Amino acid sequence: MRFTLFHIGFLPVTIMDILDIAVMSYIIYRLYKFLHGSRGVQMLVGLIIILVASSIAPLFQMKGITWIFENLRTIWLVAFVILFQPEIRRLLINIGQSRLVRFFVKVTGSKVIDQIVESAVALCDRGYGALIVMARETGLRPIIETGTRLQAEVSSALIISIFNPRSPLHDGAIIIQGDLIEAAKCLLPISQDDFSHIEFGTRHKAALTLSQETDALIIVVSEERGKISVAANGELQRDLSANELKRVLTEGYRFSDSSLK
Repeated sequence: MRFTLFHIGFLPVTIMDILDIAVMSYIIYRLYKFLHGSRGVQMLVGLIIILVASSIAPLFQMKGITWIFENLRTIWLVAFVILFQPEIRRLLINIGQSRLVRFFVKVTGSKVIDQIVESAVALCDRGYGALIVMARETGLRPIIETGTRLQAEVSSALIISIFNPRSPLHDGAIIIQGDLIEAAKCLLPISQDDFSHIEFGTRHKAALTLSQETDALIIVVSEERGKISVAANGELQRDLSANELKRVLTEGYRFSDSSLK
């Protein structure tokens, strides 16, 4: 028997109803935050309009439109998965990297993180730009194959030398997997999403794009501003100090060999 808190008209409201509403409201809010600013919002609005039209058409006895919607009903789920494939992938990655999941996973790689933080600070001081990609669970083989394979141990000295403007490898990004720099001079994709709210350059847009499509952590060092930013899960944390950068990387990064499998 469910305990009734109060009534709205003839409808009884229980504690489970309140909990149900709260959970659904939170899910809708998180879904909106997750899709906000991406093409997924526009596609979702279009899909909602189609669903509303399919519900209204029978009321106005629009037999042709009703027949079309009824015959397409069986492929709605497939169409949804195809249209929202990038967003669904990002959502599953976010769930896998949530705090609840990470609670049961030991974070390692402090030596690698120290080397990366040291190099990022040094790059800022020297006015060098850089893109440093730290792979996690999502495979990055296609991106690695666009660059020059190194498979060298991570060290601040090596990272600084790679991004020296005189180096033939300074353009593009380096990919770090575990304790190795797998490749340098890698090309990152740039999304067609609206990045008008980002007043920075190509490095930041490329970092945001990759963070939307994978679970990688991408460190951006701006040669113009001399500032450090980190892109993760489609969001950009800007103007980080050395301590803030170390905290962000420590919280978000753990070793994985999956990106080369």
